[in-house]
Amino acid sequence: MAKEYETVIGLEVHIELSTKTKIFCGCSTAFGGDPNTHTCPVCTGMPGSLPVLNRSVVEYAMAMGLATHCDITRHGKFDRKNYFYPDNPQNYQISQLYLPICRNGYVEIETLDGVKKVGIHEIHMEEDAGKLIHDEWADASLVDYNRSGVPLIEIVSEPDMRSAKEVIAYLEKLKMFAQYLGISDCKLQEGSMRADVNLSIREKGSAEYGTRTEMKNLNSFTSITHAIQGETERQIDLIEEGKAVVQETRRWDDTKAESYAMRSKEDAQDYRYFPDPDLIPVDISDEWIERIRSKQPEFRPEKMERYRKEYGIPDYDIEIITGSKHMADIFEAATAICDQPKKVSNWLMVETMRLLKEKVMDPEDIRFSPEHLAALIELVDTKVINQPVAKQIFEVMFEEDVDPKQYVEDHGLKQESDEGAIRAICEKAISENPQSVADYKAGKEKAIGFLVGQVMKASRGKADPGTVNALLKEML
Repeated sequence: MAKEYETVIGLEVHIELSTKTKIFCGCSTAFGGDPNTHTCPVCTGMPGSLPVLNRSVVEYAMAMGLATHCDITRHGKFDRKNYFYPDNPQNYQISQLYLPICRNGYVEIETLDGVKKVGIHEIHMEEDAGKLIHDEWADASLVDYNRSGVPLIEIVSEPDMRSAKEVIAYLEKLKMFAQYLGISDCKLQEGSMRADVNLSIREKGSAEYGTRTEMKNLNSFTSITHAIQGETERQIDLIEEGKAVVQETRRWDDTKAESYAMRSKEDAQDYRYFPDPDLIPVDISDEWIERIRSKQPEFRPEKMERYRKEYGIPDYDIEIITGSKHMADIFEAATAICDQPKKVSNWLMVETMRLLKEKVMDPEDIRFSPEHLAALIELVDTKVINQPVAKQIFEVMFEEDVDPKQYVEDHGLKQESDEGAIRAICEKAISENPQSVADYKAGKEKAIGFLVGQVMKASRGKADPGTVNALLKEML
């Protein structure tokens, strides 16, 4: 009988915090910028420069810890993790080994077997390294220190996950907490959320853990899923062949759909940690914790439940809208202005989602204001403009957040409601299209659609389609 195996997975998730300045200096954390322009003596590791802790980093880390049911460490400190890489300017990273800010938490995820708790061993604060850019043409590697010193929290889970699906559910939950708290945009493609996967295999029913490998810096849910599946198969094959799994760090190549060894896995002693002598201890009072707790937002599960009671929109709409806090905020604010929850939802679910997909954007990148969305809905409701014109305006609004009322005035887009003027256009369309008239009179109901189109075209889309339809039927 073939042996059955179980995959055991733990994650180390790095989340880049969206503070305006870096963790130990006043340099900008903005993504992009010319290489080495967001730098100073502190974040480039110049001798004699001294770090000063950014208070917001501590508060963001606490907020995430409270959201994930962690204990907050009242008396903490920072440590130096010593290693040499060209993108690590000091030859050490300031991190937290001995007294991380958050410990012993958990996250609940939905699985096929119901709700499951994934333990969180710790959350600690640290600084990011720079970025190496490999130039194959010049046969050289260049370094950009703009990212050096950008604040991170590292969330270390217990080895409680058993499949790629559970891992993605866990990551989605962390991403939701971070975005709702406003501490990170969690854009995987920009590196503001990265995951290292620790994975081992054991026989089903065994209490012993197998030898684990670590796959570094996976930056999309797809590559994480592929990496887990590929590494699971690789380790099972080794065990089946009677070979040993080596504890090592591996890199996943999504293009080749395989992983390869990078280096043997380091242990804590390899980094020669010691307390950072330049930073004072971090003392956190009960009052400070309660202040952060009082600012915790309404998270997605509670928001979904409230939407069902308050707005009466379909569950599918609720699921999509609350998937992004930014979109949920737009929905709530626009609904508060126009009191039309289903119409606001329709604009977000149909036109907004279409344009986001076309332009490969995230919901967090939506630029139009709730005030302008509500104003657009009012213009349609009061028959100032018709639906086709509203869609045209919305596309401009999506790009530039124009005021729809002003845009209608400036471009002469008010709906033509003068029945006499519309009747004259209808008469012209009938006289110029005798075949469509004959088809309609012969019982081909769809033929009127062509005539409606001709009238709408002649009126530059400004005629009321309902009035056009009614007039054409009357005249035919």
